[in-house]
Amino acid sequence: MPYILLQAGNDALAAIGGGNPAYILAWIGIFLMVSLSGIGSALGTGNAGSATIAAMKKRDDIFANCMILSALPGTQGLYGFGAFFILKEHITPEITMLTAAALFGAGLISGITNLLSAYFQSRVVANGIESIGNGNNVFSNTLILAVYPELYAIIAFAACFLISGAL
Repeated sequence: MPYILLQAGNDALAAIGGGNPAYILAWIGIFLMVSLSGIGSALGTGNAGSATIAAMKKRDDIFANCMILSALPGTQGLYGFGAFFILKEHITPEITMLTAAALFGAGLISGITNLLSAYFQSRVVANGIESIGNGNNVFSNTLILAVYPELYAIIAFAACFLISGAL
């Protein structure tokens, strides 16, 4: 049985990228980048949206400000998607292991950074939304503080751009 699975794996590897494991490694990095960024944005916008609904039970006139704050964690998913278009041009069936390792690393860095950035940004905006719901005028302050986690997602996006330029 293990031999059959091993043979099936070898056949699948031979069919993908001409049997070049570097090709698969590069695509795994891109997959991690896009998926982790999207997961982070989904979690973040979900957390912030839930906070908005809870705050609107107290005050129904705050939806516009809360909607803006709730949308902020969604940008990390866009950074991952944008980096996909920057990096995918380097993936060919003839890719070297060095280039594939760089793409895998770029994808991993971007994916994890975007995931954590979106999550922690959602915590900042959720607390701000809760405070707005309690009658405090903290929209601008929340917006400013929410930029800090965003900065690291921007740095990860810039790193992908620089890695692409170095390849």
